[in-house]
Amino acid sequence: MYKRLLVSLDGSELAEKALPYAEELAAKLGAEVVIVNVRMPSEDPDKPEQRAYISKIAAATEQNIKKSPALKKGEKIKVVSAIIGSTSPSVHAGEQIVDYAEKESINLIIIASHGRSGIRRWALGSTADKVASAAKCPVLLIRAGVNLPKTVHLANFLVTLDGSKPAEAVLEHIEWLAPRLKARVTLLNVVETLYHLYPSTEALGYFGGGGMIKVPYTEEEMKPSITIGEDYTKNVNSKLASEGITTGYEVRVGAAGEEIIAAEKETGADMVVMSTYGHSGFGRWSHGSIADKVMHGGNTPLLLIRPK
Repeated sequence: MYKRLLVSLDGSELAEKALPYAEELAAKLGAEVVIVNVRMPSEDPDKPEQRAYISKIAAATEQNIKKSPALKKGEKIKVVSAIIGSTSPSVHAGEQIVDYAEKESINLIIIASHGRSGIRRWALGSTADKVASAAKCPVLLIRAGVNLPKTVHLANFLVTLDGSKPAEAVLEHIEWLAPRLKARVTLLNVVETLYHLYPSTEALGYFGGGGMIKVPYTEEEMKPSITIGEDYTKNVNSKLASEGITTGYEVRVGAAGEEIIAAEKETGADMVVMSTYGHSGFGRWSHGSIADKVMHGGNTPLLLIRPK
């Protein structure tokens, strides 16, 4: 499933925080690594320092993978590099990465989630956001502002579900990844708090008009929704466990984005896995509001999977 991994760099140390994760995945999955650097429209396509930089990174990455104890005896992992870019100043770096990934049949894009470029001149945060929302293949976002652990392991997954088919798009990826990474999977289903809405004749601040009062459901009123969530999550958990995957599950009540961010800290997750979709549809440059909140508010590596 994940046989070609793309790592996007901009010449900065922040962007390079994605590399140890690519090395870990490449060694354990036997996947090829493609390292790309995006050239600005005004730059010389044969800029020597840019080519020297990307070649040096590719060589170091290949050596690090060779040293990995996870690498199978006699197996050789291919690491290649490429400089991509458009002559049009209106084409965003994120769009170029997405288009290149589609053209080269990339299975996973790995990119640091934010930071400013060094020798490059584009904002990595904006680029990561565009890549995450537009790529057809999964995207692994590494939080550039967080210190890397001494040793990178992806052995504890927090997988978010909400009972919908689009959210279940993550399951086939988990079924493939978890055994190969020997990872434990914790399923998280957040049951959104429900509210009674009552009309209000009170003036709403400077708007000066009537509005609605939101009164949260009582614990007793929430029970049916919680029971449905627990039954659903338990069934998914049982299915994964029957396939030999080490699993557990949790059902929470509250705002989904906030609960996911809290859970990633409390469970000590190495990676959060979630589907990206919105109630109003999924455009090329948009993604679900919950995924967006987790993307910008969490600190754990985030694997985003777009439903087919």
